[in-house]
Amino acid sequence: MTTVALAATDGMLHFELATVFEIFTRDPSGLADPWYDLVVCGPGPVQVGRFHMTPDAGLDRLAHAHTVIIPAVEDVDADLPPDLIDAVRAAHAAGARLVSLCTGAFVLAAAGVLDGLRTTTHWAHTDVLAARHPRVEVDPDVLYVDNGNVLSSAGKAAAIDLCLHLIRRDHGSTVANAVARRLVVPPHRAGGQAQFVTTPVPAREDHPLANLFGWTMARLDRPLTVEDLARQANMSSRNLARHFRSATGTTPLQWLSAQRIRRAQELLENTDDGIDVIAEAAGLGTATTLRRHFHRAVGVPPDTYRRTFRRA
Repeated sequence: MTTVALAATDGMLHFELATVFEIFTRDPSGLADPWYDLVVCGPGPVQVGRFHMTPDAGLDRLAHAHTVIIPAVEDVDADLPPDLIDAVRAAHAAGARLVSLCTGAFVLAAAGVLDGLRTTTHWAHTDVLAARHPRVEVDPDVLYVDNGNVLSSAGKAAAIDLCLHLIRRDHGSTVANAVARRLVVPPHRAGGQAQFVTTPVPAREDHPLANLFGWTMARLDRPLTVEDLARQANMSSRNLARHFRSATGTTPLQWLSAQRIRRAQELLENTDDGIDVIAEAAGLGTATTLRRHFHRAVGVPPDTYRRTFRRA
C-alpha cells in the first residue's frame, strides 16, 4: 500500500492537515485498490491552531514513506523546526515524493529540495519566499506546480486541487473525480489536470490569457496555430509567447500539445472509442501521430495507458 506521511508540528495550520486526512483516508469510488495508508508523523503531541494532535509516528518515519506532505506553517517568519527540516532532507534522499501545501513550501525550500525548481505558495508570501531563497523559481500565478517528485500548491483551496492531482497521477481521472464529488468541489480547476504534465495554467480570472485557455480547450479537435491563438487573444504572436512563458513556463505550441494529450488521456480512461477516433477528438489527426506524441509525453503507449486506467 502506498504510504502517505503527513508531517505535523507545532505552528502548522489545521485546514491543510484536515484536507490531507479527509482526502487520503478513504476511496469513495471503490476502484482504487490498494488505497493510501496515511500516517501522521510528528515529534510528539502537537498544537495545531486550537487543536491538539497525537501523531502516529515520529518524524523519522517520513524517510520510509512513498509520499511526504508538508502542510502550511502559520508564521513564515518564525524559525522552522530543525528536526522537521532534517526529516524532509532524509525523505528526499530516500526518494520520497515531496508535497508542500500553501506555506509548507518554506519547509521544502529551507531543506534545499526546491533549489533550481519552479514552485508556488500562497500569493501573499511569494515575494518573501523568492527573496529568502533566490535559487528557487517562485511562480505566484498558478494553483500548483508539479516537478515530478517535488510538488507545491498555492493557498488553502489549492491544496485540494493538488491532492486531487496526486490521486489523478496515481489512479486516473475517474477515481479523482469520485473524490471530488464526495468533497463537492470541481474535479479540475485551472491548475492543470494531466497525469504527467507539469505546466499548470493561471489561476487568476483577470490574467491576460484566462479567456484564451477556455476558448482553446473547447476547440482541441480543430486545427489550431499560434496565429489562431494570438488572434483570439488580440495580441501579437511574440507577445502571446511572452505571456505563455510567464504563465505556464512553456510555449503556446507545447502547451497546446499538452492539452491534446490530456484530452486523449481522459478519452482513453472513460470511453471505448478507438485510437483513430480519440486522435481526431484530441486534435492529433491520426492514430500514428497520437501514439508517437502520447508515448513521448506520458512514457507508455495509449493502449498500455488504457489498460492501466480504464474504468468500467
